[in-house]
Amino acid sequence: MHHSGRHFLQIPGPTNVPDRVLRAMAQPTIDHRSPEFAALGRTVLEGLKAVFQTAGPVVMFPASGTGAWEAALVNTLSPGDRILAFDIGEFARLWCDVARRLGLEVDVVPGDWRRGVDPASVESKLRADPQVRAVLVVHNETSTGVTSRIPEIRRAIDRAGHPALLLVDAVSSLASIDLRHDAWGIDVTLTGSQKGLMLPPGLSFNAISDKARAASRTARLPKSYWAWEPMLAANASGFFPYTPATNLLYGLREALLMLAEEGLPNVFARHQRLAEATRCAVRAWGLEIGCLCPEEHSNVLTTVMMPEGHDADAFRAVAAERLNLSLGAGLGRLKGRAFRIGHLGDFNELMLAGTLCGVEMALSLAGVPASKGGVDAAMDSLCGRPEQTARPL
Repeated sequence: MHHSGRHFLQIPGPTNVPDRVLRAMAQPTIDHRSPEFAALGRTVLEGLKAVFQTAGPVVMFPASGTGAWEAALVNTLSPGDRILAFDIGEFARLWCDVARRLGLEVDVVPGDWRRGVDPASVESKLRADPQVRAVLVVHNETSTGVTSRIPEIRRAIDRAGHPALLLVDAVSSLASIDLRHDAWGIDVTLTGSQKGLMLPPGLSFNAISDKARAASRTARLPKSYWAWEPMLAANASGFFPYTPATNLLYGLREALLMLAEEGLPNVFARHQRLAEATRCAVRAWGLEIGCLCPEEHSNVLTTVMMPEGHDADAFRAVAAERLNLSLGAGLGRLKGRAFRIGHLGDFNELMLAGTLCGVEMALSLAGVPASKGGVDAAMDSLCGRPEQTARPL
């Protein structure tokens, strides 16, 4: 089927890449050993600190977020080390799989995939096990639309008086949801380029605390490509120990400029505003939001549960084929049971309105029992008006 007009890419990442970033990436590739490149390297490495809200170093790899997972683990831990993790979604589960394959002993706290990490559980587990070397937390679980409360988790670790490192996956939260690497006492914050940073996939990052860097000096897991110290040594002069993704760095420089122009507090407020409007739409449709706790609602995506007897993938296929709208699939145990609406990155009110119009139309076209009025409810939210009563389709 031929589709005129623009494609609506409303998955929770990769996100829409702004035209400014695309144009920046279209520049000719330069010598990655030249003074011109060194200036580029120093600019992006310094700019990243502001986004991570850290005074410490941020290490960058040509990789996806999976690479950032592995880098965080191999630089801080040794074979057989015990780590504490929480099964709150598909990406939390996959990070645990990486840890096991590296030879780490993973104590996984089960979850229902509708809530975030419970700080009380963190405290009790650490009090019971002084041998835990690290706590793994996914800040914003991309598969479920649940945001865990990192400051409360940090306080729970401190109440337990435990020396464990706090490793945080911020792949879908950084540059969209407030995250403070230094102030929140995170030891490694990791992310990828393809979500809040508004770039294509291909770059991954580790922000490193002094405690994490100290741990790296005695960590014995094998590493070469992922090793922090050679990277930090080269970064000191703006270079990298191997061939960098030069054109992605052009894009990153532009994306960091865009974030600075808007101001991080405004970026976070924009995401919160658009997320709340999306949740208003879902409630007006009479559908269920995946995240059960309002204080854990994600501001970058909304996971929507399908009514009993209706398949989310069949609904998504209708949206794609009839309306040229891509929505996120349900992952893992949510496959076929939920779909995800991404509302992050370079995104505004009119883009959200178009997305929600598409979802409401697709629900009708697919025969999913839902009420009309979701788009109206979202617009009321954005305009500061109270939600209106929905009417059946």
